[in-house]
Amino acid sequence: MKISQEFVVSRPTEDVWAFFQDVPAVADCLPGAELSGQSDDGTYDGSLSVKLGPMTAAFEGKATITPDEASKSALIEGKGVDKSGGSRGQVKVNYSVAEHADGSQVNVDADVMLSGPVAQFGRTGLINEMSKRLIGDFVACLEGKLSATTEEAAEEIKAEEVRGLSLFFSALIAWFKGLFGRSKE
Repeated sequence: MKISQEFVVSRPTEDVWAFFQDVPAVADCLPGAELSGQSDDGTYDGSLSVKLGPMTAAFEGKATITPDEASKSALIEGKGVDKSGGSRGQVKVNYSVAEHADGSQVNVDADVMLSGPVAQFGRTGLINEMSKRLIGDFVACLEGKLSATTEEAAEEIKAEEVRGLSLFFSALIAWFKGLFGRSKE
């Protein structure tokens, strides 16, 4: 499944790009993400807990990040397994940071492959709607970290816990609105 998002951060491009190079700070802003280590080859170990309505999947896995300073873009490749639920996931994410009249524009294009019980949510379009909500939370955290007056204050700012059912139902409502809005055209 393809997910494309773009958002604007009211900070200079250099600041936003530098933030994205601080992988632990980025993980702090991703709801449900937790880093557990980094290998000598630059691979990151961690987990990502996702609440999809009544279902929770806790993927444990690895990710590699290949940045391109010249184009202010990067490729993230990751894969993980939810040992308790039997789901698997793989993701390839391309992101870029560019100048924008209001600061910096970040473009994210992800190709997500899910298998197992969690894959049923990918077929409905709900994951795309949920990703929009999670991006909003991520941007708020990123803005907070970049606005912090001290490093200590920035380290204290983390993504809020995602309430699975409320996120699920708000995404479901947005998906229905989009579905019925398109059918009227």
